[in-house]
Amino acid sequence: MGRTHRHYYRIVAIDSRQPRDGKVIEELGTYDPHVTKKDERVTLRPERIKYWKSVGAKASDHCEAIFKKFMKKWEEIEAANAAKAAEEAAKKQAEASAPAAPTT
Repeated sequence: MGRTHRHYYRIVAIDSRQPRDGKVIEELGTYDPHVTKKDERVTLRPERIKYWKSVGAKASDHCEAIFKKFMKKWEEIEAANAAKAAEEAAKKQAEASAPAAPTT
């Protein structure tokens, strides 16, 4: 993906019989080597990556290196986002179940 002298890569789950740029099953992340901050070059969806590996998908050598280097960071980010969403849901549920104050 990208353009001349500005590469951009998608990390995807794809059937091995598809052409390289063919129809993908699911996008699992991105890699942009031109971002100056190394921690911001990669975005991953660890839960989906683990799912695809569990059903027999095989990562390329390059993707495996990216997973090894960045997976732990993205698992922590995903866990923090899930905890934040659960906290917000609990707060909304508490507000909805709280009895309304009587007005006089």
